[in-house]
Amino acid sequence: MKKLLITGGNGQLGRAINNLYAGNSEIECINTDVGELDITKLEDVIEFVDKCRPYAIINCAAHTAVDLCEDQEELAYKINAIGPRNLSIAAEKFGCKIMQISTDYVFAGDASKPYREFDIAAPQGVYGASKLAGENFVKEFSTKYFIIRTAWLYGDGKNFVKTMLRLAEDRNEINVVCDQVGSPTSTFELAKAMDSLIFTENYGTFHGTCEGVCSWADFAEEIFRLAGKDVKVNHITSDQYPAKAKRPAYSVLENYMFKITNGFMFADWHDALTEYMKWLNEQA
Repeated sequence: MKKLLITGGNGQLGRAINNLYAGNSEIECINTDVGELDITKLEDVIEFVDKCRPYAIINCAAHTAVDLCEDQEELAYKINAIGPRNLSIAAEKFGCKIMQISTDYVFAGDASKPYREFDIAAPQGVYGASKLAGENFVKEFSTKYFIIRTAWLYGDGKNFVKTMLRLAEDRNEINVVCDQVGSPTSTFELAKAMDSLIFTENYGTFHGTCEGVCSWADFAEEIFRLAGKDVKVNHITSDQYPAKAKRPAYSVLENYMFKITNGFMFADWHDALTEYMKWLNEQA
């Protein structure tokens, strides 16, 4: 049996990974959150990994509150950089693989074509900078690593789709920014992509998002269309919705490494969202 140690196991992506392997007698998911394992403490990480001796560590733990990261810089670096460093040191010490989940925020967000894995990173805020530092630590301390940058995630947990559906319960009009574009990505799709890598030696940095591009306003309109909600989406600019941290205007990632090394193809974002909405209805 192969053990997968999942940090941040109770988050959206952690739940999707557990769901993917549910009922698989050959894979055991060992889930931790900060209560079971504080990844910012090296000694604790080494002791925990020594005890469970996983086949691979999948690090889904992160400080993802982008605006809050600006005020909590030290905490952001502890969780997003030192955490991956500690996990990589332990992975190398006990001979296991590590898969680090990263973000589109490592880029400047001002490109005119999709970012490939080989493009130069230029984070514009603390969140992106701390996640990039985490990537660099993984590369520095582990020889068997996968880094997957993703974006606009939604799954089993708090996310944009659920926020829109909740707002639609008592509003018939919603303001959503239209000058930030990216690729909404289902955790169900991302988990399948991760599965296509984790048991291989196809190491390196990968981009992992659903195919296709839209703005947040377009995304909201498609959510309401699929839900049968008659809600008007007012397209506004980022300037009209001020936030502490700068958001990337262009967040489109090309899954180039997946395409040229293992052939995994993500679903189009429309199709993935349709499947997710069906799943949501089944949970209701």
